[in-house]
Amino acid sequence: MPGLSENIRVRSIIGRFLEHTRIFYFRNDLKHDVHLASADWMDRNFFRRIEVCFPVLDNKLKKRVIDEGLKVYLQDNCQAWEMDGEGQYRHRQSRRAVQKCAQSELLQQLAGTTKA
Repeated sequence: MPGLSENIRVRSIIGRFLEHTRIFYFRNDLKHDVHLASADWMDRNFFRRIEVCFPVLDNKLKKRVIDEGLKVYLQDNCQAWEMDGEGQYRHRQSRRAVQKCAQSELLQQLAGTTKA
């Protein structure tokens, strides 16, 4: 949608943990809105199950979701797919010498083998 969708990015991580949790992150200037959801938005999830999507209102929790949950996925360059303007997903190729795999990094952090 011209004038509305130029800054929208859709990213999918296909990795070891194929879950259907979602983080919706909206940023307009300095305002950050974060919503969490239990499933992707497909017909079967809307009409055959009970799913939930809710805003994160507490600023400390919102910051934690962004810092601990979202940033590592936005830096992923080995399992990330991004949707283009035509609605097609393209594998995000690594332009860096070092590959960053979000799920591997989070596993290491949770196991206490790397710094957060």
